[in-house]
Formats: sequence, structure tokens, C-alpha cells
Amino acid sequence: MILLKSCAAIVTSATDPVLRDHDILIDGPAIKAIGPDLSAQAQGAEVIDATGHFIYPGLVNTHHHFFQCFVRNRAELDWTRYSVIEWLDLIYPVFSRLTEDCFYHSSVVAMAELLKHGCTTAFDHQYCFPRHAGTRIIDRQFEAAELMGIRFHAGRGGNTLPKSEGSTIPDEMLESTDEFIADCARVIDAFHDPAPFSMRRVVVSPCQPVNCYRETFVESVRLARDKGVYLHSHVGEGESPVIEQVHGMRTVDYCEALGFAGPDTFYAHGWELTRAELARMAASGTGLSHCPEPVYLVGAEVTDIPAMQALGLRIGLGADGAASNDNSNLMHVVHSAYMLQCLVASTRADPVPPPAAFLDYATRGGASLLGRSDIGTLAPGMAADLFAIDTRRLDYVGTRHDPVSLIPKVGVGAPVDLTMVQGRIVWRGCEFPGLDEARLFAEAEAVLHTILPANSPPLTA
Repeated sequence: MILLKSCAAIVTSATDPVLRDHDILIDGPAIKAIGPDLSAQAQGAEVIDATGHFIYPGLVNTHHHFFQCFVRNRAELDWTRYSVIEWLDLIYPVFSRLTEDCFYHSSVVAMAELLKHGCTTAFDHQYCFPRHAGTRIIDRQFEAAELMGIRFHAGRGGNTLPKSEGSTIPDEMLESTDEFIADCARVIDAFHDPAPFSMRRVVVSPCQPVNCYRETFVESVRLARDKGVYLHSHVGEGESPVIEQVHGMRTVDYCEALGFAGPDTFYAHGWELTRAELARMAASGTGLSHCPEPVYLVGAEVTDIPAMQALGLRIGLGADGAASNDNSNLMHVVHSAYMLQCLVASTRADPVPPPAAFLDYATRGGASLLGRSDIGTLAPGMAADLFAIDTRRLDYVGTRHDPVSLIPKVGVGAPVDLTMVQGRIVWRGCEFPGLDEARLFAEAEAVLHTILPANSPPLTA
């Protein structure tokens, strides 16, 4: 057992009253009790003095591309210098050179940054499968998740439409629908655990409609419903005019017509969707992972979160990949999501949701998108997924009266002081207990330099 003693504030959820000067007792993977003095129930427990600490539910990341961590902070890939097609022609050849080891180490890198900043559950949309890298990429991601101690939902993505037929994907990254579905079934059978407190789940995640044959989405729906797993794809990311030209309808209608919608389905992005399309998603129970930070680099319009909130759409937050967001910091994403909505508030028909709503998207909202009723809030019987911030610093003077709004409104720039997943401390005092971060860094750098050598010249089209 672990007792977090004398917590300055416990945010059990973004919509419940903050508990002051309470304890949290953790027994195994779950929270056993929350109360003002639990010492009598905690005989033999490890006691952690949480004086001055704010405790929050672990953040839930609902859209990412871990492999893109190996292509970030490169000036020659600045979106502002190219059209989207030119940019894709630069970056996809790099993606197509990635090896199995690249996918493993980039996953370690992304998971480490997420954990440092309070994220305890991560979904990754892994759609890059170069033929030379083999099909065990998802297996290596689960290996990385076990090493880092993060709760992991693997989105087994894929692309099936050749570039010659209108997609943006190089041939060396293509799979047939049969290959894609077969490996989805394999990883579900090998890794998916639907039980409460599960650390491993699989989501069938064809990359996006513009890069896949219709049959790929049809078979994805068939497999996911047969296996009882969730569905995910990029939708409303500027592709609707193309889908309309090819299939005679915009993307939301197209996905609904194929059955790729419902309470077991969530899309990523959605910035181009109309209010009517958002209303249909809300009516079907389809959720949306909002990724605000790519707006800075890609320059796309700011997603209409107020409309989504007003319509009752299920919303989560995602960091997205480093190709359009150079970090894996979901804590920063919560702040960006709120601030971007404030920036365009005067252009919206609906009011900006309060700061608390954005923390809710990153916790309960994310849990809902992933189909989890055991994470996202702090309460007895829930998974012991949480993070702690020691607010006894100058950074927090003047902010401590409102712990709920602190993250979305003020922002938290530094790593958290403690991250716990499944009742296990995985980050504390700027260290990963039991892991050598310097060694992990050196190994990741060495693998990175096999595809992009140190001091390599800029990429050119």
C-alpha cells in the first residue's frame, strides 16, 4: 500500500469539489480510500508526504504518432515553407526508412515525455509500416510500454491506397487490406485485454479514408465489432472535398455509411467539420480527439470546440505526432486547447467552455473515447492513475486557490513531481525509478542516427 499524506488539494475530477488536506490510500492497482486522515487504515503502507502537493487524475492522450519523434525540430521541414503535398514528399521518404528498432525507441521517447508531464494512459496511431521493418512494430510498442510503465492503447493503423490512385503514401509503406486486417487480428489476439485495469488494449485504426480503399474501412468495422475492440481514424482533416469527389459524400457521411461510427469509434482532428456533421457524430455517439497544437505549425483553422461542447459531442485531447507538433507533452496541450479557443472566441456562435472543461477533456473525456470506466477520475475502486505537483514554488504564487483551472489557464511548464500508473510510481523526483534515462537516451540517439546521421544535411525535395 501507498499513502499520499496531507495532500494540499485533490482534484478528483474537473467537475467535482476540490478536496483540501486529504489523504489518498492506494492498495495494489486501485485507490482504496480518500479522506482527511487515513493513517489508521494504512498500517504498513509506504507514506509519502504530499504537503503542498496538488493531486490530479492521470491525463489520457487520445491521438499520437510516436514514430514521428525521430523527425522533429528540423527547420527544413517547417510547414510554412511548403504546400502540404511538397511537405509530404519530403517527410514520407524519411518515414519509409524507419526500422523496427526506430519504432521501439521512438515509442520509449514519446512515452517518457508523456509520463514526465502527468499522462498515464496513451493511445498511439501507428500507421507507418515500411515493408523492410516487418510486422512486429506494435509488439515492440507494447514492449516499450511495459518498460516505461504506461497504460497503452495501440492503434494498429495502415494504408492501402497507392499513390498512383490518389493517396499520399509511398509504395514501400503500403499494405493490402488482407495484410492489414490479418495483422490487426493477430495483435488483438496477442495483446488486447478488455478486463478492468487492463494495461494493454488494441484499436483498429486505418490511417484515413483518403489513403485507404473503401474495403479497408468495411473490413475494419467487421473485425472490430467481431473482436469487441474500438475503431479510430483521421477524419475532418481537410480531406472532405477529396472524399466527396471520389465517393459523392463528405467524410462523416462516408464513414457513417460504412458503419465506421458509433460509441466504439472516435476520430482525430475534425477541424473542417460542419455543425450538422458534428451533430450527427454526437447523435451516433462517435467521439473526437482534438489536437490543438498542430494548428500552430500547420496553420489550419481552430477546431470549433464550443460547438462540439454545445452539441454534446464526446471530446478528448491528443498531442498528435511530432511531424505537426514537436513535443509529446499533453499537459501543454491542455493549456493550448483552452488558449486557442479564447483567441477565436469572438468568431464563435457558442461560448468558450470554462477552463475546467479542458482538464475534463484530458481526463474523463479521454477515458470515454477509449472505452474506459476505470480511469479518468480519482475515487475508491478506480485505477490508481494520478500525478502530483508540488506547488510550493514561486511559479504558483497567486494560483493555488483554483487547482482545477491551474493547468488549462495558467499552464504547467515543468515536469510533474510524481506520476503513478496502476498504483506504481513510474516518475518521481526527476527520475524513472529503476530505469537509467541516460542509457535510454543514448540508445535512442544511436538508432536515430542510423536513418538521420548526426549533422546530416537538410532534407530536400
